[in-house]
Amino acid sequence: MYTRTKLLLIKDMDFTLPTETIELPSKGLLYPEGHPLKSGTIEMKYMTAKEEDILSNQSYIQKGTVLDKLLQSLIVTKFDYNDLLVGDKNALMVAARILGYGKDYKFTYKGEEQTVDLSTLEAKPLAEEVTQATTNEFTFTLPTSGATVTFNLITHKHEADITQELEGLKKLSPNSSPPELTTRLKHIITSVNGERDKKSIRQFVDNYFLAADSRALRSKIVEITPDVDLTFFPEPDGAKVDIPIGLRFFWPDF
Repeated sequence: MYTRTKLLLIKDMDFTLPTETIELPSKGLLYPEGHPLKSGTIEMKYMTAKEEDILSNQSYIQKGTVLDKLLQSLIVTKFDYNDLLVGDKNALMVAARILGYGKDYKFTYKGEEQTVDLSTLEAKPLAEEVTQATTNEFTFTLPTSGATVTFNLITHKHEADITQELEGLKKLSPNSSPPELTTRLKHIITSVNGERDKKSIRQFVDNYFLAADSRALRSKIVEITPDVDLTFFPEPDGAKVDIPIGLRFFWPDF
């Protein structure tokens, strides 16, 4: 995941701080021309006591923003954090863990302690649609209804907007669970049969989006999203299992 190490000079102090250049799973292909992440890499500094303060900040933890606050503190490359693809953010999360607490991640699986070398994790192979893309918008024909939709792969801004809307819905109906699935779809679908009006898209998702089509679209999104392969091989038959990302990921002494 790393290409080179260099020293970042802290202004007005006789200290140096090492940084790493992290390769993004998206290879920068889905960022617009001229964007700082178009190169497919991002520069991050090593974790310091300042970042440990962020990790232990109860307000950030309760709000669910602690990971974003941590990454924003570690990233050296200047860009709008809202633009960051979620799959690329996962890669930065893994890199931050390595730079802060080392590459060995220990956890329990089926009652046995496991250790995964996080530095060996690789990016998912890029889907053909991504390698040929010029922007973060993709087209998909729904298999049952035949309607054509375009959609974005999720960025940090999408995540923030979805969270904000769900929290608002929860306040309006505190005794019911907000519709997370349809809310997410409303934010990432950009057109239906060429219609880009937001109100029309929301009406389609609420009233006409067949369950089979919804599942097919969600499967397509998972298939083509650039990401880190967060799995390991604990079973005798070589079956892959998701690495549990729990409290000990960033709090190894928890």
